[in-house]
Amino acid sequence: MVNKITRLSPLLWSGLIFAVSQVLTLFVAFQEKSFLEQRQITPPEISLGLPLVYFFGSVIVLSLILFLVPPSKLTIVLKIMFVFLYSWGVFIVLGFFLPIPIAVPISVAGGLLWLFRPRIWFHDLLLLVTLVGMGSVFGVLFSPWTAISFMLIISAYDILAVRFGYMMWMARRLLESDTLPAFIIPKGIPGWNTDLRKAKLVEDKSTEREFSVLGGGDIGLPLMLIVSVFFNYGLGSSLIIAAFSLLGLISACSIQVLFLKGKPMPALPPISFLSLIGLLTVYFS
Repeated sequence: MVNKITRLSPLLWSGLIFAVSQVLTLFVAFQEKSFLEQRQITPPEISLGLPLVYFFGSVIVLSLILFLVPPSKLTIVLKIMFVFLYSWGVFIVLGFFLPIPIAVPISVAGGLLWLFRPRIWFHDLLLLVTLVGMGSVFGVLFSPWTAISFMLIISAYDILAVRFGYMMWMARRLLESDTLPAFIIPKGIPGWNTDLRKAKLVEDKSTEREFSVLGGGDIGLPLMLIVSVFFNYGLGSSLIIAAFSLLGLISACSIQVLFLKGKPMPALPPISFLSLIGLLTVYFS
């Protein structure tokens, strides 16, 4: 019984992380909508082409950097980027609830604390809040159909990246610099307090891994869709999308744990497929 629970731990924690991020995102989206309406701000709508150019351009640039720059020189640059990213994400969320002079130092302190004491639980918490902030900001700028189209295209990229080993290569290179834009899920409770710099996240044999990895994009992109649907179709419709996307994540994790025995699998394709079904349900209901 204990072994079964341990084996299902990544699935349970992944579902919980996603559910909490969805609730927090919708809570922030309510505040964001009120903020925009009070100031009579109409956000611009971005077409599909621009985010695709940015995404694949970033993939190419990051690949060149990881391939050409030695980890010893790359570490400090990547850590500064992560500190900035985490500080920004926390600020976006806190900015809707706290005065700016209070939100700024808390956000900066969070980023710096991650830099000096990168415990896995704290890394995951900061990443969750950051993805909530990103989903809240960018979800307003996309129509639901643009958001789902973007997700489906990135899903195809994910399949190819995992199939040809690019995703694992990139993860190993980032881990050499103690940076990884992903959720780290330990098998047991004590693992949550492990120092990220000491965690062995990529092993040769999947059965020997003490930690599972859930990509940040697998959470962030569905959050963006949920926010987009919330602003265009309302709360009820966004809850439908949230339920379908959560089912997609559970399906992906179940396949990985029960059938692939922990081998790498892109989670975004089933999430995107079920999110599309949810969006079609919303649109034709």
